[in-house]
Amino acid sequence: MTPRKAADQEASRSSTKATDPPVSTSSRRPWKKRSPVEVVIDQIDKLRDDVMRREEELKQSKKQLQKLDEVRKVLEST
Repeated sequence: MTPRKAADQEASRSSTKATDPPVSTSSRRPWKKRSPVEVVIDQIDKLRDDVMRREEELKQSKKQLQKLDEVRKVLEST
């Protein structure tokens, strides 16, 4: 039974390869080897950008919360 299963698997593999669309390599950037230092520096930059983005979101949320707190005070006073 095992030789038959292996033959079935090979047939299914070849059929999926024939139906897959060809991958266009022209739209991708060429791979560029980087040193570990460059990788770490890139990670630091990405993290710094993420922190800045989140800080801006936090500032906006704090402003919105402050406005809603003022509205709450007005509503509770009535």
